[in-house]
Amino acid sequence: MKNVIGFFLGCSLMVSCQNMEKGNHEKQTAPGQTHEAEDASISFDAWFTDPQPLVSAHRGGPYPGYPENAIETFQHIANQIPFVIIECDVSMTKDSVLVLMHDKTLDRTTTGSGKVSAADYEALEELLLIDNEGDTTGYRIPTLKEALEWGRDQVLFTLDVKRGVPFDKVMAMVAAHDATDYAAIITYRIDDAKLIYEANPDIIISVSAGDEGAIAQIIESGIPAWNLLGFVGTSEPDASHYATLDSLGIKTILGTLGNLDRSAAAKNNDDVYRVYVKNGADIIATDRTLEVADVLYQN
Repeated sequence: MKNVIGFFLGCSLMVSCQNMEKGNHEKQTAPGQTHEAEDASISFDAWFTDPQPLVSAHRGGPYPGYPENAIETFQHIANQIPFVIIECDVSMTKDSVLVLMHDKTLDRTTTGSGKVSAADYEALEELLLIDNEGDTTGYRIPTLKEALEWGRDQVLFTLDVKRGVPFDKVMAMVAAHDATDYAAIITYRIDDAKLIYEANPDIIISVSAGDEGAIAQIIESGIPAWNLLGFVGTSEPDASHYATLDSLGIKTILGTLGNLDRSAAAKNNDDVYRVYVKNGADIIATDRTLEVADVLYQN
C-alpha cells in the first residue's frame, strides 16, 4: 500500500501544485479576511487563507438546556466562540422537508415518537426538543433552510447527510442560499464525494482520510485539495499520516468525540487538545466544544 501511495503521490504532485496555485490565487483575491481581522469574514475561503486551529461542535455543541441540532444551541456556541464550525445532521420528512435531526426516530431528542421519514413537517413543527439530560426545552426542530439563513456570517457548517437523504437535494438548498463557502458536506464514500464535486465544484467536502487506502482514493478521485477536509478518524494518526495529507494540501479534522474527549475529561487534561493541533490536526471535532475552545484560544 505504501508503494501505491507513493505512486499516486508522485503522479499527482504536479497536478496538485497546479491546482493549489490556482486555489491560492482564488483565495487571495476573494473577499473577506481571517477571524482576527476587524472586518472578519466567516467563510471557508477566509479560513483557508489563514488556517488557524478550529473547533467543530459535534451535533451543534449541546450543553444542559441546549439540545443537539437546535439553532438556539448554535447561537449559544457562536456567542462564545467567534469562529467555529457547527456540525449538524440533515434528515428528511415524509413530505421531503430537510430538517436537522440525528436519529432515525424522534423519540430520544423530541417530545414526539416514530420515524422522522414517516412524519410530515407540519407534525414536527408541534414538537419540542429534549436536551441530553432528558429535559424538555422550548426549542423546536429547525429546517436546514432556517439553519443556513441563520448561519450566514456567523458560523461555518459541516452537514452530515443522513442515510436516505438525497445529496442533490441538500446541495440544491446550499446553492439556493449561496452557502457554498460556509456550508460543507460530509461524505463517507469517495464515490459520493466525486458526485458532489462534479455537480458543484465550488462546494467544500469532508472526506474520510483515516488510512493509506483512503488517501489513495482521494488522490485518484482528482478532487482539488482546496475542496477537501480530510477526516482522519476518532483516534490520533501518526505523524507520517498527517505529513502525507499536508503534502497534498489537505486540511485535517481529528474527531476527539468519544474516547479522546472522555479521556481528556477523566484525566483533567484539556491541554492534550493543544498536542493534537501541534501534531497536525487543523480542526478538532468534539463533544466538549467550549472546553476545547478555552484551551486552543487562550492568549
